[in-house]
Amino acid sequence: MEALVKYVQDEFVTKKEFPKFGAGDTITVYYEIREGEKKRTQFFRGVVIQLRGTGTTQTFTIRKMSGTVGVERIFPMNLPALQKIEINKKGSVRRKRIYYFRGLTGKKARIREKRQ
Repeated sequence: MEALVKYVQDEFVTKKEFPKFGAGDTITVYYEIREGEKKRTQFFRGVVIQLRGTGTTQTFTIRKMSGTVGVERIFPMNLPALQKIEINKKGSVRRKRIYYFRGLTGKKARIREKRQ
């Protein structure tokens, strides 16, 4: 059964090419929103908290601060509404999932930039 599911995903689900990013990176995600008949592009810029899953079921979580409130959003990697992903900063973190980032505020909530 798993082989059949994998075959269908490989053959019929279209995969988009996005740049490689990881936890701690600051990225901007551009996605399409439909409001009735109209379509518009909206962006969400924040820090990647986690990457989860593999292949067609891969998702990533982004966290941004909107005023004093933290807002998180989960995006599937092969979402048809996703248009493009831009990497703004590469972050240097030691973990793959940085849930501790939720509890930090102010200057402690900064992530060092990775040197290249």
